[in-house]
Amino acid sequence: MTENGSGAGRAGTGRVLVVGDVVTDVVAVLAGPLAPGSDTPAAIRSTGGGQAANTASWLAAEEVAVTLVGAVGDDDAGRDRVTELISAGVDCAVQRIVGVATGTVIVLAAGDERTMVTERGANVLLRPDHVDAALDGAPDATHLHLSGYTLLDADSRPAGLRALAGARERGLTTSVDAASAAPLRAVGAAAFLDWVREVDLLLVNVDEATVLAGRLEPAAQARALVTVARRVVVKRGGAGAVWVDRDDAIVTSSAHRVAVRDVTGAGDAFAAGLLSAWLAGATPDTALARAADLGAAAVAQVGARPAR
Repeated sequence: MTENGSGAGRAGTGRVLVVGDVVTDVVAVLAGPLAPGSDTPAAIRSTGGGQAANTASWLAAEEVAVTLVGAVGDDDAGRDRVTELISAGVDCAVQRIVGVATGTVIVLAAGDERTMVTERGANVLLRPDHVDAALDGAPDATHLHLSGYTLLDADSRPAGLRALAGARERGLTTSVDAASAAPLRAVGAAAFLDWVREVDLLLVNVDEATVLAGRLEPAAQARALVTVARRVVVKRGGAGAVWVDRDDAIVTSSAHRVAVRDVTGAGDAFAAGLLSAWLAGATPDTALARAADLGAAAVAQVGARPAR
């Protein structure tokens, strides 16, 4: 069942389906170094999160028609998360699963770093038939963006694989965000690269690229990965990003210098900026510039969603 947000989209960009996690983020911005076994002062905020839900929210803020495909529990948190997304203009094809809690992530943020403690909850119960139903329910979709977390968990992996296969069958372009270095390392580079083979765009940060392509400089990592994906963007945080594609294009961009409050969701915002521009026909340098704009906006605030 799809619950509607704005339903409107920017001219030149078809509907984007974003598949993946919806969670509650409990974000603690630490006032200083973590004191194990004792107290550390922090500013603490509970808000909507999840890689896919964040990206969908930033896409909606860019006036892209977007549908989020995911799963929440039949609990107050799940209802709140869906309500927030609809209010932000996201159409929600989100399963509500009885007897399971909505996912929660505890985020410890300190300067340019953040550490996450994760309970994926209902997210692991996303199923291929629900993904197919969402694809069938969005005949105006032209692109599918998949959060790598869906592939990295064995329970939700069939849904992630079905999302990519179903998108291809329907003629949609595809993108994948590799999500996180530690679970990538656990599943193994060879397996992950096989799952994402021939996607139109693969997004990785430097740590993820190192897991998948080895300890090379970022442009060389991207060149190695473009043998698997048609286009690769390596996110370098404050050092910017690099785009490599099979036309031998190598484009680099710089990041904006802003005061960093919380890096949670910065990569999700970056992905939304990149997709909103690229899917509208922008050149790689223009798409990277828009990605940098949204990434900078994300780190300048607390929380992973666009400020309203």
